[in-house]
Amino acid sequence: MRRLQLSDLKSWLALLVVLAVLPAMLGTYGQGVMLQLFAWIALTASWVAFSGMTGYISLGHAVFYGLGGYVMALSWMTLPVWVALPLSAFAAALFAMLAGLPSLRVRGPYFVILTFGLAELVKFIVIAIESSLGMSGRLLLGAPDVMVLAYGMLGLAVLAVALVMVLRHSRLGMALWAVREDEVAAMTMGVPVTRVKLVAFVLSAGIPAMVGALTVLRSTYFEPMQMFSPITSFTIVTMAIIGGSERPAGPLLGAGFIMLLSELLWSRAPEFYMMLLGVLLLAFVLFAPDGIVGKWQSRRRLRSAA
Repeated sequence: MRRLQLSDLKSWLALLVVLAVLPAMLGTYGQGVMLQLFAWIALTASWVAFSGMTGYISLGHAVFYGLGGYVMALSWMTLPVWVALPLSAFAAALFAMLAGLPSLRVRGPYFVILTFGLAELVKFIVIAIESSLGMSGRLLLGAPDVMVLAYGMLGLAVLAVALVMVLRHSRLGMALWAVREDEVAAMTMGVPVTRVKLVAFVLSAGIPAMVGALTVLRSTYFEPMQMFSPITSFTIVTMAIIGGSERPAGPLLGAGFIMLLSELLWSRAPEFYMMLLGVLLLAFVLFAPDGIVGKWQSRRRLRSAA
């Protein structure tokens, strides 16, 4: 079981202080950028808590994200935000439990395809429900200020990264690592494989739901095609791979790197941005599968050995 070093904890606390101060120092646009950064960190870290630990690549995070946004849209002006947020997390966790029981029995590309299909199925179910009610979207008036939402999203990012850190230093995390290395051997050694995978899957579902709920408040509009977009899942996987999908620092570096590229290129040259993103993803998969964090740690070990 890995131990969390005191120096690492101090570094994380210092980073948290910096991130907590930044929104108050920036204008509305800067606060919006920070809110988006915190959202991607939370989404990517929650994905790492399951897929990074087990090796099961999920393309289903968009469904948790979208469900959270839908619960917030349905409960807006009826329930207070502090009630709607945990309710959205509960709805996503319940769906993850029900969907995970059959889904986690398949492996490899079959699991990838299945999670993608589930996300698309739920998206079109929500679209059908909204169409039957004569609605194509829901407008949310009177949403909280962007700085309030930014700090709420920062809290979710901290919660997601903390979840990854706790898992890495817990017995559950060791069981998940055993599943990743060799699921059959782990089962032979007495690891309750199905149970630990399901627990991790459910734990990873609540945070993206709350991120989706706050995102709807930021945009003040719920639209199913946007909230359940598969691009969300693909972006999460890209950020995790580029940052380093096995380490708590990976989501921060991956999300920060992609957000920087987006701010520099998306508005000026969106086609070039998408091509560059694809090239970077291929390059990291082929030449740096451990991501930015893995490369940096490898160089540190080499320098220490020298």
